[in-house]
Amino acid sequence: MAEANAQIGLAKAAFFPTLSLNASGGYKGASFANWVTQPNRFWSLGPSLALALFDAGLRKAQSDAAIAQYDQTVASYRQTVLAAFQSVEDNLAAQRLLSEEAELQQAAVTAARRSETITLNQYRAGTVSYINVMTAQANRLAAEKTARDIRNRQYLASVNLITGIGGQW
Repeated sequence: MAEANAQIGLAKAAFFPTLSLNASGGYKGASFANWVTQPNRFWSLGPSLALALFDAGLRKAQSDAAIAQYDQTVASYRQTVLAAFQSVEDNLAAQRLLSEEAELQQAAVTAARRSETITLNQYRAGTVSYINVMTAQANRLAAEKTARDIRNRQYLASVNLITGIGGQW
């Protein structure tokens, strides 16, 4: 953005005349022996002023192009900042929601384990078939898998949050 802003200044400076101060000096002479004598030395000093009177709108077009380039870089910067804020906000919200979901899922895992234990005791007592035990075990395994999936999503949201606030791994 700073470079694009400087380009605007350069484009605006083209509207003003160019003033330069030139100096030169040296020796002249046909032979080497005459170089050190005073009449063979020369010098000149003088200003020069240049201004283009007609450029068919070139300077105005260059100025407008520099302003447009600056506006584009500002918009790009704003978009980047807004995307970073959005990423941080999204991952903070995900952390909160996943934390609540993990608590509820942990309660479901505890209930599934208890159900499996009760069903296994009923099977040992001979009141239910083994298919009920297998169903209870499948439910417990599914609840544990869901709990691990939620934990993995929490880890991913943490990494994305760190990345969003400018951290690096």
